[in-house]
Amino acid sequence: MEGAGTERRDTTGCLYVVGTPIGNLEDLTDRARRVLAEVDLVAAEDTRTAGRLLQRLGVKARLVSVFEGNEHTRAPYLVEQLAGGATVALITECGTPAISDPGGVLVAACVAAAIPVVPVPGASAVTTVLSASGLAVDRFRFEGFLPRRGVVRSRRIDGLKRDDAAAVIYESPHRLAQTLADLAEALGPRRAVVAREVTKLHEEFVRGTLSELAARYEGQAVKGELVLVIEGRPQGEGGGLSDDELEEVMRERLASGESARDLARDLAVQTGRSRRELYALAHRLRE
Repeated sequence: MEGAGTERRDTTGCLYVVGTPIGNLEDLTDRARRVLAEVDLVAAEDTRTAGRLLQRLGVKARLVSVFEGNEHTRAPYLVEQLAGGATVALITECGTPAISDPGGVLVAACVAAAIPVVPVPGASAVTTVLSASGLAVDRFRFEGFLPRRGVVRSRRIDGLKRDDAAAVIYESPHRLAQTLADLAEALGPRRAVVAREVTKLHEEFVRGTLSELAARYEGQAVKGELVLVIEGRPQGEGGGLSDDELEEVMRERLASGESARDLARDLAVQTGRSRRELYALAHRLRE
């Protein structure tokens, strides 16, 4: 293990990916404070938020904006600065960069240009909420923000049906109730947690089944940052069929003359899987 206050690399021409607090300034690490004070540039998702953070830390730094709308055009400039020997700290409005936040484009550009990228760990809403969820989270999948509507959204939700890993979803306050209703319809009575304003003054964890939570938040005006955690498929849910077993059953029933449509409808009820997914699989197997 490295000693306190040491870095793994020379600080010349290095991008530091710095985790910042998601609500409580006390969660900023000593290492992050030092890096922010020492670098030549701070690449920030929101320069106003970053400016207030640096001011509270007593740090004066040159700020450069790097947000979703300009990351592709700003990355070459920052790579050029880094290649010339500058040190840069990448931060987002809160939490860890590149986790449903800007930063991934710049990190990838630095990797492609053989510029050292050094993570400076800090707060992340994903792991923070998982640790206090009370659900089985030894395995989990991070979904970020779901698509707002359409087939892509339905497919993402359907994909949770057969996964026994917990799921973490970010959501905006005005879409919370609808998302909970959609999840309840697709996944049934699974347990879930709605975490709001984590690490802030009005932190709140609300637990229940998806249907209970959907009913609780229906028509409610909700404020703040939200993270959902949904338990994975309970043991025995989904008809107890593995993918190989399901295909074997489908081959036998198709061979007996059953239509793909009827087969998909019947197995969707038995297994809890998407009828559309089963229908497509039946067609592939028949071909």
